[in-house]
Amino acid sequence: MKALATNTARTSTDGFIIVAVLWILGALATLVSIYAIYVMNTASAFTVHEDRLKNEALVTAAIELTAYQLTATTTAQSRPTHGGFNFRLGKADIAVTFQSEIARIDLNAASKELLAGLFMMLHADPNGAANYADRVVDWRTPPKDQGSSSAIQAAGARGGSHGAPFYHVNELSLVPDLPIDIVERALPFVTVYSGRPQINVLEAAPEVVAALPGITKDSLDAFLVQRQLAGDGHALLQLLGQAQTYATTEGSTATRVDVRITYGNGRRSNSEVVILPFDGGTEPYAVLSWDDELAPPARAELAMVLR
Repeated sequence: MKALATNTARTSTDGFIIVAVLWILGALATLVSIYAIYVMNTASAFTVHEDRLKNEALVTAAIELTAYQLTATTTAQSRPTHGGFNFRLGKADIAVTFQSEIARIDLNAASKELLAGLFMMLHADPNGAANYADRVVDWRTPPKDQGSSSAIQAAGARGGSHGAPFYHVNELSLVPDLPIDIVERALPFVTVYSGRPQINVLEAAPEVVAALPGITKDSLDAFLVQRQLAGDGHALLQLLGQAQTYATTEGSTATRVDVRITYGNGRRSNSEVVILPFDGGTEPYAVLSWDDELAPPARAELAMVLR
């Protein structure tokens, strides 16, 4: 009987040990799985970080080459208002185009009439366009007496007006009563870096030229045809009639640089940077705005990372 009891106790102890070992093995398997996921995620994160660093370095190289072209001239007035070039660095092909920022309508400097013309070009009715232009001018205009309670009340009565210049074009979406679809369509044609009330009609997109107050479809078509023929700037302005009040052929100090990069693995990126070139000083330029659009890794590339 004693031997039977001993064997029974030993069997119970052995069963408990086996269960404990199985639990430990299960826990270790879970830890291994968690660690494997951590390693894969870390590798993927490092790859994305490396790609962004590489992209930033290539875009910086493109900007520096653009700044060199802009500042290589003897005077600021003789700077090119547009241009482009290509180069290869490492295993990447870089295509660069640049254009004076005055080719866009400045939200802080444009007249109410030009802003209304922009909104009409975006298919707003005349009354709505005039109202939107009023809203934009109201948003950027500080109260005459910023410290008085009456000025604060007036700002509230105007629908929450900002009362200061636009800091970024995306701020246009904050202007009261501006439809979001109008704002989204306007963004490619506006800026806050030109500082000029006119637009450079030699560089501006046809949509921007169409926003000029008083321009007709016939005069717009005639102007665009002559512009393609690289006609004289003064003669082109004459084609605009009364709309030439809002037009110029001069450039602005700020320049928008578009950098398109194609990597050896087929991955692409597009960066849009606005710079302010300097003629002298320790720095050749200042960056006013920088927007990147880096495409996600291709499936084959991601699979290599996760192996």
